[in-house]
Amino acid sequence: MEQRAFNGKIMADPKVLKLSPLLIFAKVVDEVGNVHNCLIHQHGLNFLYQATSGAQVALYGHLNQRKQFVVTHFTVVASSASVAS
Repeated sequence: MEQRAFNGKIMADPKVLKLSPLLIFAKVVDEVGNVHNCLIHQHGLNFLYQATSGAQVALYGHLNQRKQFVVTHFTVVASSASVAS
């Protein structure tokens, strides 16, 4: 399992896929323009609270068998609400 990191921007508001266990889905476009389908499980509520559409994020994780990026660590660099004020 190869770990990777990239910076990107959230394309749309994150969605809750499952409540038990909590699983969040987000589409992120990186600096090159590649679109990644991301799954967030660890600290999913924090991600859901901090990340909005247009937020800059730094993600670290790995690809699963379905080529989805499973996030193990994340940082929300700037949300659109903090940039606007």
